This record gives sequence, C-alpha cells and structure tokens, in this order.
Amino acid sequence: MEKAVVRIKKGEGRSLKAGGMWIYDNEIDKIDGAFENGDMVLVEDFDGYCLGHGFINTKSKITVRMMSRKRNAVVDEDFIEMRVRNAWEYRKSTVDTGSCRLIFGEADFLPGIVIDKFSDVLVVESLALGIDRWKPVILEKLKKVLAEDGIRIRGVYERSDAKVRLQEGMERYKGFIGEPFDTKVEIVENGVKYIVDVQDGQKTGFFLDQKYNRLAVQRLCKGKKVLDCFTHTGSFALNAGVAGAESVLGVDASELGIAQARENAELNGLSDKVRFVCADVFDLLPQLEEDGEKYDVVILDPPAFTKSRASVKNAVKGYREINLRGMKLVKDGGYLATCSCSHFMDPELFAKTIREAAAGSHKRLRQVEYRTQAADHPILWAADESYYLKFYIFQVCEEK
Repeated sequence: MEKAVVRIKKGEGRSLKAGGMWIYDNEIDKIDGAFENGDMVLVEDFDGYCLGHGFINTKSKITVRMMSRKRNAVVDEDFIEMRVRNAWEYRKSTVDTGSCRLIFGEADFLPGIVIDKFSDVLVVESLALGIDRWKPVILEKLKKVLAEDGIRIRGVYERSDAKVRLQEGMERYKGFIGEPFDTKVEIVENGVKYIVDVQDGQKTGFFLDQKYNRLAVQRLCKGKKVLDCFTHTGSFALNAGVAGAESVLGVDASELGIAQARENAELNGLSDKVRFVCADVFDLLPQLEEDGEKYDVVILDPPAFTKSRASVKNAVKGYREINLRGMKLVKDGGYLATCSCSHFMDPELFAKTIREAAAGSHKRLRQVEYRTQAADHPILWAADESYYLKFYIFQVCEEK
C-alpha cells in the first residue's frame, strides 16, 4: 500500500529542517492518500523535496514524529534493531549501565518511547501512538542486544500512565508486560543502594537523570551539615550520607516518598545520620530560617513547577522563592546545589531567576559548576524538548 504524503507549508518546518523530530498540525499544508492514525507517512516540503518518514496522528498537536530522514528508509524489524543497538552501544561508552535510561525517545531517534533499566528489570513508558505499535518489537530487540552482553532481563513493567497519552487519543495504562515479578527492585548507583518501586514510584520509579549530579554533590559533603529539599526517595540526602556528611535532613511533601527514603537510609546503614521529615518545603524553609538554622550544603531538587508555557510566570515565582530561602540557610562560604527539570524553564530564564534570588537574599554567588542531565538522557540539538535539566552548584558568600 502506498504511504500517505504529508506536505509542509512553505516557510514552515524550521525546527524539523534544523534536525528536530516533530511536525506540528499548523505546519502542514495537506495530506494526500489514505492513512490510519499511527501509520508511517512520507513527509515532503512544499516543493515536493523528501524530508523523510514519520508516524502520523491527527489527534495530536504533534501530528508527525520523524523516524528517518532518508527517502529509501524502510522502518521494519531490522531498522528497529539498528536503532536499539545504537542506543545500547552509546550507553556502554558513556555511562554506568547497571541502571540507566536505555531509550530516550526522540534523542535516540525512537520518538515517543522511554525505556529505563533498573538492574535486571525494564520499565517502559510509551507516549505516542505510532511507536506504541512497535513497542513489542523494541522490547524484543532490546532483550536480544542486552543478552549478547550477558545481561538477562528478569521482567518488564509498563508505566504508560502519563496524562499526555490522552492528547494522543490513547488510554493511560500500567501493568506487567509478560510474567509478573516483584516490583520493588534493588539498584546501586554511585555506591548508594536504593529500592526502586517501578509500579508506584514517580514516572518510571526513580530519576536516573541526576546520577552524576548526585555524585558531584558527594565531594562537598564530607563532615558537613546538609539540607536536601524535595528529597523524593532520598537520593541526594543519601549521597551526602555516603560521602561522610555529619548530619543530613531530607524533606519532601510525599508520605510515600519519605517512607521509601527511610527504607533506603536503613538499606545503606545511614539511619543514624540521615533523617527525613514529611513537610511542605515552602513552609519549612522560612521556619528553619526563623529557628536560626544554618547548613554547609543546601540542595534544591524541586519537581517541574511548570509543564507548559502558560504557567511559566508562576513557576518563576516558585523557583525564585525557594532559591532565596535556600540561600539564606547556607552558612557563609557554604554551598547551594539547585536545579530545574522543566523544559519550559529555559537556561537563560533559570539563571536570571537565581540571580534575582541572590540579590533578594543579599548573597554573592560563585559558580562551582553547571551541569545538565546524565549522558543516558542525551540532548539532541534542534530537539529542544530533550534538553530539560539545568543543575548549578554555587558557593554562597555574604556581602562584606
């Protein structure tokens, strides 16, 4: 059957032509030929020049997600295996693969699917209709490629329960793919042990993107008093503990997160010096300041305060507030680690917000380092959505 042809309007498709992976509904001039949503289509510029092949879904604002730039490409099982193999070879070269993100959607040229490996368990999140059809093949090829390196996968769990699936006209879903298994999985990262709850934890169960940022914080924490805000399941706090911090306080508003954090502290023999409280960070920081508390290291790892352009202004207020409060709690010459995981909070806006917080708290910042997400979450240039994590470490100095 002939593929339908999607024709781009004259002057549109700029991000696609620059190397991006998406075509929005308002960039399309016309679609010739019959198709069902989820099918592969040929994409042409306004003048008929071939731009490649992608999946179509007219229910989504992102109407086409590109799979290949080549006119003669055939997206079949061999093509999928090539993409999967390339993704694995890249991880072997760049990160500790004990637990890592194996497939990062568009940045691995497999748009709309994320697969994380936690020890010997895979967790898959499928967010686009076209790639969803290929999910069984992607998983089969992934197991095959891993087996070649002696890695046997014990089980696969699906966490396709994000709201964005509804925008694709798909239902939210979570559950086992294949045989059931114990969904509490023990992993080791940077020498820290964690129990990852792949069934009920946030997103796929654990945030692997901060792996090397947690490691960067370790070297600041020996013998120090540390405050870890938005600790989730305790990851930054435990890295501080393992590094030899004198005392660590981890804070999160989630009862489940704090319960898991305590379990993780016990697992690492750190319960005596790493403690956790369930509280709203926005309420707790002013209280700690009022109590005269000061810390050698303050870590701010908040959830994304904005998931759309529309709510960026409110997000800026939130980031400014916690950074101002956090800076006030750092001893003179101590350190602040602060980050934003929202794609819409772009690097310039985040830097400006931190600058305003420093001015508001009368602190001077010396930048120790700037980091982004771990290399198993590669940033594909021109696909801006793949660059989302901004992470700073500053020395915080009093104005003298």
